Amino acid sequence: MATIGVMPLARPTFDVAFAETIAAQAFAALDATGHDIIGPRDLLFDAPAAEDVLSALAAKNLDLALILQVTFTDAAMTVTIAETVSAPLAIWAFPEPRLGGRLRLNAFCGLNLAAHALGLGGHDFGHLYAAPDAPDLAGSLSELLAGKRRATPVPTVRSQADPTAAKPALTAVRGARIGRIGDHPDGFHTCAYDPAALKALADVDVDAIALESLFETARRIPSDDVAQTRAIATADLDLLHTVDPDELDRSLRLKAALDRLRTDGGFDAFAIRCWPETFTEYGGAVCGPVAMMGERKVPCACEVDVYGALTSLILQAVADGPAFLADLVDIDTDDGTAVVWHCGQAPVSMANPDVKPIAAIHSNRKMPLLYEFPLKPGRVTLARVSQARGEPKLVIAGGQMLKRPLAFSGTAGVLRFDASAEVVLETVIGAALEHHMALVYDDIRDDLMAVASALDLPVLAIE
Repeated sequence: MATIGVMPLARPTFDVAFAETIAAQAFAALDATGHDIIGPRDLLFDAPAAEDVLSALAAKNLDLALILQVTFTDAAMTVTIAETVSAPLAIWAFPEPRLGGRLRLNAFCGLNLAAHALGLGGHDFGHLYAAPDAPDLAGSLSELLAGKRRATPVPTVRSQADPTAAKPALTAVRGARIGRIGDHPDGFHTCAYDPAALKALADVDVDAIALESLFETARRIPSDDVAQTRAIATADLDLLHTVDPDELDRSLRLKAALDRLRTDGGFDAFAIRCWPETFTEYGGAVCGPVAMMGERKVPCACEVDVYGALTSLILQAVADGPAFLADLVDIDTDDGTAVVWHCGQAPVSMANPDVKPIAAIHSNRKMPLLYEFPLKPGRVTLARVSQARGEPKLVIAGGQMLKRPLAFSGTAGVLRFDASAEVVLETVIGAALEHHMALVYDDIRDDLMAVASALDLPVLAIE
């Protein structure tokens, strides 16, 4: 019998009642293994509570430290746990039904974020993504608790493609300027970057802009400019009249402010601290404005993901179309599919033509403006200029977006990768990839191999 120290991590902005039910089921499954399960049964929502538990568990003679990734969290506490406990570390995250409503847990994204941070720190860890009531859980859970199911690094290859084929696209990217608005959230190791490395890689400059400058610019936007932005939203969306008019006005002003900053500063893309301050300090969502900017091929990467903005610039230059920087939020190995999602900021040309996009509010913060629609079916390419495990690389994947109902509120698509769902899961977590990947419609994998050659980047192909 092993002694397993358990820490159930969660955030109160998600569906707490549902999270508590999932955690209770997980503990029941753990208890049924016969191991000595120690640690709190209540969800740990904040750092002080988690640190108190961690101190107590670190003093125990543990055979395994197990994080229950009950909802999305940033990776800060996970890294602290890895640096504190001497026992092997494992993470168990939980899927949720694709019912078309809000992401109630978003636990896979939390696992993804944690894996990236642990990979950067050189920490070994085990992982499991499975429902606590899954009929085949026992074997996988036993392996996890026995110290197996370790995240295995994925080898890269050198592209043999002709680098000159990438010249037109990279000519469009080199010399680009990215406006970095604010700083990335704490615990988002996925969004950290080195300006000198970025300049050396792609000859792209990043200029820092204070978040308050965006807000002040938005507040000063003339009413005529706001009306022009509203006309875009009216043409794109149904149900615009149903959202709070004052919050909508503030959201629309953010789009006009981004246009103003772009013109004044000569920016080609932005990386924006989209939460929580846009809601808590300014009072409107930037998601809809990001959708509008992306449709006009001005990528705006959420969470200040500068490398995500760079990736989007590359993809849209190669594909000559807009890019969507998305989270991978679910992988269903039974169905063989995955879900790519973000709050409500995909370019509207990616909408399923059978479904009229609607104006929506943010699922956690309850403010407009979000674009809500399922992605259209078709061939897609996903990519990421990645810093996973501290080694620059270009991640490339292909797949088919399926004609499926909206999986989760916001903008989302159900995707069948060319690789099996099992391979995708093991690659994303084993390679410790970032939680954002950019996608475009079309198969441009050969073109991206040429880009990798031109940038002297090794390739991690998900296939």
